[in-house]
This record gives sequence, structure tokens and C-alpha cells, in this order.
Amino acid sequence: MAFVITSPCKDEKAAECMDVCPVDCIEEGKDMFYIDPAICIDCGACEAVCPVEAIYIEDEVPEEEQQYIEINKKFFEEQ
Repeated sequence: MAFVITSPCKDEKAAECMDVCPVDCIEEGKDMFYIDPAICIDCGACEAVCPVEAIYIEDEVPEEEQQYIEINKKFFEEQ
């Protein structure tokens, strides 16, 4: 299970999450950041520093943000 970045990150892109990720699984997209689920080690470092509280463990993504699980996966499939 990986962490997922959701809508509060859209157009925010503060980047603290990238700075603390020990496995460099976070990539910058056009309008937000994305976490590679194949690389994420579920450490939670990114979640703790997100200034807009956009990062959730996949099982805890709020219902209204569920589409970001697929958006995140598709970002890495298209690379």
C-alpha cells in the first residue's frame, strides 16, 4: 500500500514531501506531485510535512478524494 497525494496539492506544489522522501518516489507533474506506488515504502515522512494535508495512506483517502488513487497510478503508467 502506498501514500496518495490528493486535491489540496493541485496548483500548490510546496515540495516539502520531495525533500523528505528517503526513496525518491515523489515526482512533480504539471500541476501537482505524485507518489510512485511501486517505489513508496509507506514510511509516512511525506504525510508529516505536507503543509496542505494532501497526503493519505491509500486506505485512508477520503471518499471525496478517491479519484486521486487512480489519477496517481495513471501518472506513472503513462511515463
